[in-house]
Amino acid sequence: MKRHTLSVLVENRAGVLSRVTGLFSRRGFNIESLAVGPSEMEGTSRITLVVCGDDREVEQVIKQLNKLIDVIKVSDLTEFERVERELALIKVAAEPGEPRAGVMQIATIFRAQVIDVGPKTVTLQVAGDPEKIDALEGLLRPSGIKELYRTGRIAVLRGQKTVRSEK
Repeated sequence: MKRHTLSVLVENRAGVLSRVTGLFSRRGFNIESLAVGPSEMEGTSRITLVVCGDDREVEQVIKQLNKLIDVIKVSDLTEFERVERELALIKVAAEPGEPRAGVMQIATIFRAQVIDVGPKTVTLQVAGDPEKIDALEGLLRPSGIKELYRTGRIAVLRGQKTVRSEK
């Protein structure tokens, strides 16, 4: 099974996300990551999905996605050079003194920003590739992660290549 990163350009209308994700669930695909937001074209949104499956299965889902009325364009970014990023907010147990200093040192190494400090916690914000966030999470676990929020991956092709609508 291969991890596929799909970019789906859609009309910004109610129910579109439900129809797109419903197609995946009906086909038995688990969506590992999902991010949605406005695109560069007014009235459209871009859905970035990460799913696992073999090439043939994912190709079939892409064909079915293209048949949905509000879908403008579907692109499988998997085989292309791309930049992927994710945002995470992590609230960590951090008593004043040595424990807090250790969390702050790890945050500095990963270029995470401290966005809130409480009497017994520190909340960090970090953006980067998913592997970086996984590594930071792994190092913070022994301190005690109180809450963890991850946005899901977004991706853009490197260089001059773009994912454009053919409409």
